[in-house]
Amino acid sequence: MADWFEFIAALTLFMLSHMFPVRPPMRPWLIARLGLRGYFISYSVLSLLVLAWLFVAAARAPYVAVLPQWEILRWAPLLVMPLACLIAVGGMMGQNPLSFGGLGSKPFDPETPGMLAASRHPLLVAMALWAGAHLLANGDLAHVILFGLFGGFAVLGMTLIDRRKQRLLGLGEWQRLAQGTARLNLLRLPLSPLPIGLALIIFVALILLHEPVIGYVPLPW
Repeated sequence: MADWFEFIAALTLFMLSHMFPVRPPMRPWLIARLGLRGYFISYSVLSLLVLAWLFVAAARAPYVAVLPQWEILRWAPLLVMPLACLIAVGGMMGQNPLSFGGLGSKPFDPETPGMLAASRHPLLVAMALWAGAHLLANGDLAHVILFGLFGGFAVLGMTLIDRRKQRLLGLGEWQRLAQGTARLNLLRLPLSPLPIGLALIIFVALILLHEPVIGYVPLPW
């Protein structure tokens, strides 16, 4: 059990850091003292540090095989991550009143939903694809727990956000905005040159940074 202490501690801290700082009364208390900008910066830095420790702890945990380590499964991230990058990039390029917002300046038009036609939760879909692919490629117990947690959070989050947005917007307005969207329908995936190009750049950057940051070469050859 002692060999698992670091992973359990990192996982516990990760879950606590995503529960208490974002909920009342802790969130208003922190914002009152740090300011809204200071709160988001501090929370982002804390999340990244804890996440980095969680990945390191998972790599150090004792190896307990759960899934078969077939060579073909190591190709899963290389095949799935370009799609995940495309969905994330395409989703963030526009406004998204149905999920996490978006960075685009043009107001969302339900008649031309863009990437939201494939998923109104592009960041969560990208997270689910990332987690699922890496779970297959890393079949040991620690990584199955780690990526299973992220994948489960992403899938559950889509349902929870839909319910919350329906409550905040009103069912009629939500239905009007969501009429051309789907929770997930890859057959409606829009393919435009700019998001494809940006997604490929991000994918290549992830490949190059994987070894110096994670400590593992993702290419199976």
